[in-house]
Amino acid sequence: MSTASPALDVKNRIKRSKSEKKNLAAGILFAMPVLLGFLIFVIGPMVASAYFSLTDYSIASTPKFVGFGNYKRLFSNEDPFFYKSLGVTTYYVFFSVPAQIIFALIMALLLNKEIKGRPIFRTIFYLPTIVPGVASAAIWIWLMDPDLGLLNQILSMLGLPGSKWIFSETTVIPALVLMSLWTTGGTMIIFLAGLQGIPRQLYEAIEVDGGNGWHKFWYITMPMITPTLFFNLIMGLIGGFQVFTQAYIMTSGGPNNASLFYVYYLYREAFSNFRMGSACAIAWVLFIIIAVLTFIVFKTSNKWVYYEGGGNK
Repeated sequence: MSTASPALDVKNRIKRSKSEKKNLAAGILFAMPVLLGFLIFVIGPMVASAYFSLTDYSIASTPKFVGFGNYKRLFSNEDPFFYKSLGVTTYYVFFSVPAQIIFALIMALLLNKEIKGRPIFRTIFYLPTIVPGVASAAIWIWLMDPDLGLLNQILSMLGLPGSKWIFSETTVIPALVLMSLWTTGGTMIIFLAGLQGIPRQLYEAIEVDGGNGWHKFWYITMPMITPTLFFNLIMGLIGGFQVFTQAYIMTSGGPNNASLFYVYYLYREAFSNFRMGSACAIAWVLFIIIAVLTFIVFKTSNKWVYYEGGGNK
């Protein structure tokens, strides 16, 4: 027995090693479509765009290496639309992201209550999210028409002055912020999931202590949904800086470039002016902006995001 055990042990190790190698090979094989897709459709274009951002390149010409010339042109104010588009997009994000989060949270709180027909209301509020962006933009163009639009007709019925909405420099961004509330169904659903994960006994405990609805919201609901709020904030910032459809379909960046969003400006550089190298540089600046903002939010999250059982992370 003593002489056979080491040999048997070696055989078992060899079998386990072969089994592990087979499992590893099978895992890599099954993951290969995703890995190849990531390399070909994500990493590949990113590397290519990084190279093209250092060149003078239009689609019909051979790339000519210019170093950081495209970036210098952007930041030296040689192209007046760069700072304009950055300012417009920041203005939009500053108002739209908080508005979307607050509106979605209010809707989630209402739809989390025990009311008759609750699944129907949840479906109704979520439906705009799955409406194609072009169709949604077409609907809102009609709603915001200064002469025949439904919004101005409602204001007229209430005895209030009408608005030019997307057809005025001063109101186009507020109008698009208002429109952005139309598609907060996804954010609402995420908030709703967070609300349903709050233990009921916490509310019962605060009721025993004599707390009211405000105490429940401020001391129980808000701390418990901060991870959900954190996620929606990150996604809102990323999505806000990449807004495109509204400018492309509804305003074409106007009036007078008042809705020249950053991604629409990128699109115009690439496919209208055919300055592909400059467009790639614009894209990388946007990538850095979003990455820095995301990093800042992550670094500050330990001061306000609460995780049950683990405190602040």
